[in-house]
Amino acid sequence: MGARARALLLCLLAGATVGTMAAGRPPDFDWQLPPGFPAPHVPADNPMTPEKARLGRYLFYDTRLSTNGTYSCASCHEQAKAFTDGRAQAVGATGELHPRGSMSLVNIAYASALTWANPGLSRLEDQALVPMFGEQPVELGLTRSGGPWLERLRSVAEYKDLFPKAFPAAVDPFTVDDVARAIASFERTIIAGRSPYDRYHYDRIEDAISPAARRGEQLFFSRPMSCFRCHNGFTFSGAVTFEGREAGAVELHNTGLYNLAGALSYPPSNAGLYEITRQPQDVGKFKAPTLRNVAITGPYMHDGSIATLEQVLDHYAAGGRTIADGPYSGVGHDNPNKSPVVRGFAMSTADKTDLLAFLTALTDDTLLHDQRFSNPWER
Repeated sequence: MGARARALLLCLLAGATVGTMAAGRPPDFDWQLPPGFPAPHVPADNPMTPEKARLGRYLFYDTRLSTNGTYSCASCHEQAKAFTDGRAQAVGATGELHPRGSMSLVNIAYASALTWANPGLSRLEDQALVPMFGEQPVELGLTRSGGPWLERLRSVAEYKDLFPKAFPAAVDPFTVDDVARAIASFERTIIAGRSPYDRYHYDRIEDAISPAARRGEQLFFSRPMSCFRCHNGFTFSGAVTFEGREAGAVELHNTGLYNLAGALSYPPSNAGLYEITRQPQDVGKFKAPTLRNVAITGPYMHDGSIATLEQVLDHYAAGGRTIADGPYSGVGHDNPNKSPVVRGFAMSTADKTDLLAFLTALTDDTLLHDQRFSNPWER
């Protein structure tokens, strides 16, 4: 498949047209977009400005935004780990172990849904409030009314300058909503699309990836494996939204990770979409995360229960995971809610090597060291 054909394929899978992908970005903000990437959709009540994104970067890394001054957004979303934390399950400021791992924030500006299993949460401004004020589990542990933590921000010299510049029309810019707007603005700028695969795919540099990775690409997009059915488009994830295109329909998937005996086939504390809908057919359904930078975002799956990419491929080749004994024993292949696209497939040792080479070629090293996304408090 030639570079032009691959470009068209990815555009079509994302639900876009070539013309839409080439559309101009909004004139008031320079996204510094990678080739082939559209401008993200931005809500009308929170337009992008450099000043707002800069404030959001400071807030994202500020441990003052936690109940005990020990945690920040970056504690669970580290730049060097593609904005994940390397844990199977996240840990909050108070030490509470969460049921799920921290999702990558890479290209989150394009996501139609923002969490593992809540398709109704689609605005970054709303999502930012969840770790700030959530109690089950506790993440940052703040109080919704503001109180001491907002007063702490008012006393910081940098914020006395940054908040008024970010919200010049506000009588008092030090509000909960403005904190969320600023963090959301920064998160929208975390865009990755300069991996070796992108240089091969968009810049047409044929030796940017290895022959093994090129073979892996063919396998990834092949019908027998059908990896692209859940990880598609320029984000290699699920449904996307961007400037000029409304959010695509959100799909959540049961991948046969568990098949427990009893009323629920997944652990009760981590039942996926079922926790929102209470519909039996939604047990075990989770969002397909982005595969960009996936080589460095392990452990894998919503609960970090698969340690390596090699094991992830084995899981899908088998059409579901078999757990022989213990409290989670069961044959995931036979889960009644399993997605029909998780059928299993034949995979040789050479196939696995090629698929791993392709997935590794999706790593954008530039993102991991880009000063635009680094901790501004470290000087």
